[in-house]
Amino acid sequence: MLYELRTYHCVPGRLPALVKRFETTTMRLFEKHGIRQLGFWTVAIGESNQDLIYILQWESLAQREKCFAAFQSDPEWIEARRKSEADGPLVASIANSILTPTAFSAAK
Repeated sequence: MLYELRTYHCVPGRLPALVKRFETTTMRLFEKHGIRQLGFWTVAIGESNQDLIYILQWESLAQREKCFAAFQSDPEWIEARRKSEADGPLVASIANSILTPTAFSAAK
Protein backbone atom coordinates (compact mmCIF):
# COMPACT_ATOMS: atom_id res chain seq x y z
CA MET A 1 0.00 0.00 0.00
CA LEU A 2 1.19 3.51 -0.85
CA TYR A 3 -0.04 6.72 0.70
CA GLU A 4 -0.08 10.10 -1.00
CA LEU A 5 0.21 13.15 1.21
CA ARG A 6 -1.17 16.24 -0.52
CA THR A 7 -1.09 19.76 0.88
CA TYR A 8 -2.97 22.51 -0.89
CA HIS A 9 -1.68 25.96 0.02
CA CYS A 10 -4.68 28.17 -0.68
CA VAL A 11 -4.81 31.69 -1.98
CA PRO A 12 -5.54 33.80 1.13
CA GLY A 13 -9.24 33.71 1.97
CA ARG A 14 -10.05 30.92 -0.53
CA LEU A 15 -9.80 27.89 1.80
CA PRO A 16 -13.58 27.80 2.47
CA ALA A 17 -14.29 27.63 -1.27
CA LEU A 18 -11.77 24.81 -1.71
CA VAL A 19 -13.24 22.84 1.18
CA LYS A 20 -16.73 23.32 -0.30
CA ARG A 21 -15.56 22.09 -3.71
CA PHE A 22 -14.12 18.94 -2.14
CA GLU A 23 -17.24 18.35 -0.06
CA THR A 24 -19.81 18.92 -2.81
CA THR A 25 -18.05 17.65 -5.93
CA THR A 26 -14.51 16.32 -5.66
CA MET A 27 -15.24 13.56 -3.14
CA ARG A 28 -18.02 12.11 -5.29
CA LEU A 29 -15.74 12.17 -8.34
CA PHE A 30 -12.91 10.61 -6.35
CA GLU A 31 -15.26 7.72 -5.51
CA LYS A 32 -16.38 7.46 -9.14
CA HIS A 33 -12.76 7.05 -10.25
CA GLY A 34 -11.64 4.68 -7.47
CA ILE A 35 -9.64 7.26 -5.50
CA ARG A 36 -9.68 6.30 -1.81
CA GLN A 37 -8.98 8.80 0.92
CA LEU A 38 -7.62 8.18 4.40
CA GLY A 39 -8.55 11.62 5.73
CA PHE A 40 -8.71 15.38 5.26
CA TRP A 41 -7.49 18.09 7.62
CA THR A 42 -7.22 21.83 7.97
CA VAL A 43 -4.64 23.45 10.25
CA ALA A 44 -5.86 24.53 13.70
CA ILE A 45 -2.40 25.32 15.06
CA GLY A 46 0.65 25.44 12.84
CA GLU A 47 2.48 27.22 10.10
CA SER A 48 -0.52 28.15 7.92
CA ASN A 49 -4.25 28.14 8.51
CA GLN A 50 -4.78 28.41 4.74
CA ASP A 51 -3.87 24.78 3.98
CA LEU A 52 -5.98 21.74 3.18
CA ILE A 53 -4.11 18.50 3.82
CA TYR A 54 -5.24 15.03 2.82
CA ILE A 55 -3.97 11.50 2.37
CA LEU A 56 -4.96 9.13 -0.42
CA GLN A 57 -4.43 5.35 -0.44
CA TRP A 58 -3.10 3.47 -3.47
CA GLU A 59 -2.37 -0.17 -4.23
CA SER A 60 0.38 0.89 -6.65
CA LEU A 61 1.77 3.81 -8.62
CA ALA A 62 0.11 2.36 -11.72
CA GLN A 63 -3.29 2.50 -10.00
CA ARG A 64 -2.63 6.11 -8.98
CA GLU A 65 -1.67 7.09 -12.49
CA LYS A 66 -4.75 5.43 -14.01
CA CYS A 67 -7.28 6.79 -11.48
CA PHE A 68 -5.88 10.33 -11.37
CA ALA A 69 -5.75 10.56 -15.16
CA ALA A 70 -9.41 9.52 -15.40
CA PHE A 71 -10.40 11.99 -12.68
CA GLN A 72 -8.49 14.92 -14.18
CA SER A 73 -9.97 14.36 -17.64
CA ASP A 74 -13.56 13.91 -16.38
CA PRO A 75 -15.72 16.64 -18.00
CA GLU A 76 -17.69 17.06 -14.75
CA TRP A 77 -14.45 17.78 -12.84
CA ILE A 78 -13.22 20.20 -15.49
CA GLU A 79 -16.51 22.14 -15.34
CA ALA A 80 -16.70 22.09 -11.52
CA ARG A 81 -13.15 23.41 -11.29
CA ARG A 82 -13.85 26.13 -13.84
CA LYS A 83 -16.98 27.28 -11.98
CA SER A 84 -15.30 27.22 -8.57
CA GLU A 85 -12.45 29.37 -9.88
CA ALA A 86 -14.62 31.93 -11.67
CA ASP A 87 -13.52 34.56 -9.12
CA GLY A 88 -9.88 33.49 -9.28
CA PRO A 89 -7.78 30.47 -8.34
CA LEU A 90 -8.32 28.69 -5.03
CA VAL A 91 -4.89 27.08 -4.72
CA ALA A 92 -1.57 28.95 -4.78
CA SER A 93 0.55 25.77 -4.76
CA ILE A 94 0.43 22.05 -4.02
CA ALA A 95 2.96 19.95 -2.13
CA ASN A 96 2.81 16.24 -2.87
CA SER A 97 4.63 13.19 -1.47
CA ILE A 98 4.23 9.46 -2.09
CA LEU A 99 4.84 7.62 1.19
CA THR A 100 5.59 3.99 1.94
CA PRO A 101 5.00 2.63 5.43
CA THR A 102 7.91 1.48 7.56
CA ALA A 103 7.99 -2.06 8.95
CA PHE A 104 6.78 -0.77 12.35
CA SER A 105 4.01 1.52 11.02
CA ALA A 106 0.41 0.91 12.12
CA ALA A 107 -0.50 1.70 8.50
CA LYS A 108 0.57 -1.14 6.21
